[in-house]
Amino acid sequence: MLTERGVEHTYREYTKEPLDEAELRDVFAKLGCGPRDVLRKRDATKAGLSGEETDDELIALMADNPRLVQRPIGVVGDKAVIGRPAEALLDL
Repeated sequence: MLTERGVEHTYREYTKEPLDEAELRDVFAKLGCGPRDVLRKRDATKAGLSGEETDDELIALMADNPRLVQRPIGVVGDKAVIGRPAEALLDL
């Protein structure tokens, strides 16, 4: 969608180059939310998460299993947005 609209961007394949804990914290700060807010519930259930995990635990788990994070996430400067729907990426 971004390419079709002529929006210059860089795509990062989250399964091949997952975000580390510091990058996740940075993205959450830019989104203005915590890890629980972007946790994919279905994948969390599959991973056996109880819902009682701390933010630090969730961030470590997300770094190890990037499928736990909703996507796509667009980042421009100090702002970020979850691309659900994908058109939300255009707001950046």
